[in-house]
Amino acid sequence: MLTLHQRVGWLRHLGIACFQQHHRELEPVFRPYVGAEAVVVDVGAHAGQFTKLFAGMAPQGRVYAFEPSVYARSILKPAVAFNRLRNVEIVPTGLSDQPGQATLSTPVKERGGFGFGLASLAGVSGGRVRSDQTVELQTLDGFAQRADLKRLDFLKADVEGWEAHVLRGGAQTLRRFRPALFLELSVEALGRAGETAPPIWDLLGPMGYSALKAPEFRSVAAFDGTSDYLFVAR
Repeated sequence: MLTLHQRVGWLRHLGIACFQQHHRELEPVFRPYVGAEAVVVDVGAHAGQFTKLFAGMAPQGRVYAFEPSVYARSILKPAVAFNRLRNVEIVPTGLSDQPGQATLSTPVKERGGFGFGLASLAGVSGGRVRSDQTVELQTLDGFAQRADLKRLDFLKADVEGWEAHVLRGGAQTLRRFRPALFLELSVEALGRAGETAPPIWDLLGPMGYSALKAPEFRSVAAFDGTSDYLFVAR
């Protein structure tokens, strides 16, 4: 049940999702890894801006958009339908290192709107008012087996500190397919999840991955502060 203010906000979010395309500046960065027939996993699909970008880059491929938030999916689904993205499959669960259930917390802004881009399985910062939802979790390894994936070219994860859980739950799939990885890594968000960034390098390094830090996408040997990172398997 949404208040009038929240309904107005929902309509604004829906309009942006349907009519605007963000992140176009990243297409040349992603193009070497996302071909026309690529299979992409978008973890934390939110309102679908990355999902739409990947769908356009891989018209003969497949994009799996993982989004456990009911509010986010209420925008993502019509945006995908409006843009006629028939190569997108929306998966209404989160990804983690263990299957099960967890609480997804969405911060509520001062005027009552949802900060749904900051929804997190690790809680919200600063004691902010939040809206909680129980969501289903699965692992990437389990999904890859059930979906009978034959390839995985690219994985993007923006899950507000839960990135390490996603990677641990998909370690077998990463070793098998060696997809490029685009991860948002935040010191604050990782800390709320009880995580730090170095273990991500410890996990991916032995698999042959090296990291590039946005926005210049310069090579870094270790975590170099809050940013987006592109991991590429040698």
